[in-house]
Amino acid sequence: MSDLTRRTAAELAELLRSREVSSVEVTQAHLDRMAAVEGAVGAFLHTNTEEALAAAAEVDARRSAGEDLPELAGVPIAVKDVVVTKGQVTTAASKILEGWVPPYDATLVRKLREAGLPILGKTNMDEFAMGSSTEHSAFGPTRNPWDLERIPGGSGGGSAAAVAAFEAPLAIGTDTGGSIRQPAAVTGTVGAKPTYGGVSRYGLIAMASSLDQAGPVSRTVLDSALLHEVIGGHDPLDSTSLTDPVGGLAEAARSRDLAGVRVGIVSELGGEGYQPGVRASFEHAVELLRSAGAEIVEVSCPSFDYALAAYYLIMPAEASSNLAKFDGMRFGLRVEPESGPVTAETVMAATRGAGFGDEVKRRIILGTHALSAGYYDAYYGSAQKVRTLIQRDFAAAFADADVLVSPTSPTTAFRFGEKLDDPLAMYLNDIATIPANLAGVPGLSLPSGLSDDGLPVGFQILAPAREDARMYRVGGVLERLLTAEWGGPLLDRAPELEVSSR
Repeated sequence: MSDLTRRTAAELAELLRSREVSSVEVTQAHLDRMAAVEGAVGAFLHTNTEEALAAAAEVDARRSAGEDLPELAGVPIAVKDVVVTKGQVTTAASKILEGWVPPYDATLVRKLREAGLPILGKTNMDEFAMGSSTEHSAFGPTRNPWDLERIPGGSGGGSAAAVAAFEAPLAIGTDTGGSIRQPAAVTGTVGAKPTYGGVSRYGLIAMASSLDQAGPVSRTVLDSALLHEVIGGHDPLDSTSLTDPVGGLAEAARSRDLAGVRVGIVSELGGEGYQPGVRASFEHAVELLRSAGAEIVEVSCPSFDYALAAYYLIMPAEASSNLAKFDGMRFGLRVEPESGPVTAETVMAATRGAGFGDEVKRRIILGTHALSAGYYDAYYGSAQKVRTLIQRDFAAAFADADVLVSPTSPTTAFRFGEKLDDPLAMYLNDIATIPANLAGVPGLSLPSGLSDDGLPVGFQILAPAREDARMYRVGGVLERLLTAEWGGPLLDRAPELEVSSR
């Protein structure tokens, strides 16, 4: 493996600024790594070799000309396939969009290009971001680099696995109920969900518009903060975009102590169902925060007990509405009925039946039922009331603590097929991450160690809306303390992947 692929994004940025290496060299090293391990991992749906190298060469030319470039210019990145990219196939891992090439860029992709980050390709995911394991991709699963028989989390398992397998130093994910943070937890990487509206959603293929949020995936807290500063900020094309300026996140990630910081342990996010090794790793991390000067308090958020139920009414309801556009008429797959008349209704039925996978169909049916006459108030309306209670619980908790912490996921990565026949068991993987999406607050997951099964455990930090810097400060300090204990990054302990002879 090339030493360049082992470097963090911040380290690569420094090497590029000092001209010790070129962006073409860095990008080629990661493309070579992809060629070597993709057969085992399957993190990418589409690769972008020619365009990535061309973008890298352009950065090198601009740097040679003495141009003042953004900090991450020349550092390559992978992008989840739910984010629209001009001229590149974008499928949301669904047969219904197979082969679709968008005519425009998502705002965050435009920002990546303007900042000079070569895009390596598009990463695998659960179809339309619906899943917790990346087993629901229409094009096959992604495998966890720690154990190829286990899931890499979902829905953004491809982005997390690409970073964990050293195929990319940075990646973009999206988080609707934990789909950045939960994959980060089970792959030993760092994932951040910004405050809702902190990163533009323009150009994201929507699942649940009031919950979806794009964010960074990386190997360090600092790298996530640096990428967050690139993609964040106001976008007039997104009506939910915040007008707050983005800045100070990387500075916060470089903090050295937590004097005066109140860290709240959420009592509802750590009880039954949490693997013993996950709890032990969490408790040790909390003690490290205490040693760094943080004040540890316990907080209660009673409505969190209903978050999972509320989420699985609100999210399918919004998804059923958003996915109505995939009708076989305007773009994407078109399937005509095998018999009978060819009408708009029969084409739509045939196309959606062939193009959507089982999990997408399940959620469309759930959502349509929750929104139907006679059930709207009982289901969707009640779930929205619970959402308000969750937001109030967060407000009360943040009156007593600057940040809230919990395990990111109740268990480590499970084996393929283990929960496919039990959707409810699959949904429980997001029990600790969902509240943040319902309230719109930012969340960060970083590795806190290995469980007794030798697999990574994630530590979640939640901050008040618009206070993303707080989670980066706490995460940066904890990461330094843990890395010092381990004698190096946790990913150094991951087994070596089988390298292709190609």
